[in-house]
Amino acid sequence: MADPKGFLTTPRENASTRPVFLRLRDWREVYEDFAGDRTQRQAGRCMDCGIPFCHQGCPLGNLIPEWNNLVWRQDWQLAAERLHATNNFPEFTGTLCPAPCETACVVGINGDPVAIKRVEIAIVDRAWDEGWVTPQVPVSRSGRSVAVVGSGPAGLAAAQQLTRAGHDVTVFERADAAGGLLRYGIPEFKMEKWRLDRRLDQMRAEGTTFRTNVNVGVDVTVAELRSSFDAVVLAGGATAWRDLPVPGRSLNGVYQAMEYLPPANRVARGDIDSSPISAAGKHVVVIGGGDTGADCVGTAHRQGAASVTQLEIMPRPPEIRSAQHPWPTYPMIYRVSSAHEEGGDRVYSVSTVEFLGDAGDLRALRLVDVRMDNGRFEPVAGTDREIPAQLVTLAMGFLGPQQEGLLTELGVDYDPRGNVARDENFATNVDGVFVAGDMGRGQSLIVWAIAEGRSAAAGVDAYLTGRSVLPAPIAPTDRPIG
Repeated sequence: MADPKGFLTTPRENASTRPVFLRLRDWREVYEDFAGDRTQRQAGRCMDCGIPFCHQGCPLGNLIPEWNNLVWRQDWQLAAERLHATNNFPEFTGTLCPAPCETACVVGINGDPVAIKRVEIAIVDRAWDEGWVTPQVPVSRSGRSVAVVGSGPAGLAAAQQLTRAGHDVTVFERADAAGGLLRYGIPEFKMEKWRLDRRLDQMRAEGTTFRTNVNVGVDVTVAELRSSFDAVVLAGGATAWRDLPVPGRSLNGVYQAMEYLPPANRVARGDIDSSPISAAGKHVVVIGGGDTGADCVGTAHRQGAASVTQLEIMPRPPEIRSAQHPWPTYPMIYRVSSAHEEGGDRVYSVSTVEFLGDAGDLRALRLVDVRMDNGRFEPVAGTDREIPAQLVTLAMGFLGPQQEGLLTELGVDYDPRGNVARDENFATNVDGVFVAGDMGRGQSLIVWAIAEGRSAAAGVDAYLTGRSVLPAPIAPTDRPIG
């Protein structure tokens, strides 16, 4: 145990955010550095529980009490080793994961949980600063080759594990740079892309090959893919977005979130001077109350929107855990992200009835309040109203992977939800073809994507060599404790 009295004497402390008026002028991450002594004190709150429920809360099975104890004792290098033992990319989860480990923390039963996520990012940042993160080049080669289709967190995790196991791995990405949604879907203010780029450099030094601007199934045919590689990992994500087919959907000014966010990221990256879809001077409405919606909110603020309103069809969640979400499950509670701190309105229990326009351009939304009745959302009489909008982003989630093209040509089977079906080894019905991440799981969290990538890599390695040396943290049937 770190500090035997830490959970009693030390309060939870998180990193401070930069002042709103400053951070809205740039795309840098919003959190300020969390000094080493503050991290040490926070790590000292860990109780080193006999049954560490944080392990169960984390799909990767991160060794949280171990590295908390090591940070408390100021053995940062060994803490970094234990952190990387289960997680290829702690800086990705440390900045982007909603931390189900924290909601499963025993200290959180009747108090504030340990700030696990803040300790995690502090460890990995120090490891990079000290030069402890280096390429892990395999000592021998298997002579077998693997294609990984998709370079998001699942694909990167699978690729790194397989490269380190001695296989020749090529990652295909249809965008012009590797990273998937980490690159163009996640705004810079949530994770600056130098974090991603240095990991990609590490992977290249280890021997992983990246081929960008390649749409597998078009630029490289399925026949070429199968004949050139001994195994294939499908990690293309759940890219079929949910639409809102109401009158006026075709008006200029209505976009999917993943049409709106990527060009903004390109501006932040310096690829282009301005986004073709800008919120500057406009009344912006974001439909969807999740993380992607919050990303749109923060982006619109930085582009100079006149106003930002986020709509959610569900009722406002409670401030504290309800009986439906007891500890240690991940609770549905009211959360305020850094984007929400920056301004705008959040409206709950409301549905969009129609997009209204003039001369083909969006000018407003017609809304109605809704309530749940026998499992269905029913409009509340007399609540129809209009709100101004010249830009709407649809952030209502994803329905699954794009089936036409690569998946259809491969002939993979699908589960009842429309995701690529797989067995306990993450293998599809097609020999030598495996699947990991949202393409097989459905829309989920980054921590699940990395865990799935690691597990799929173990399945591929066993298929190619008959051995079992790579860790497999999860099975396809695993579900969060929420």
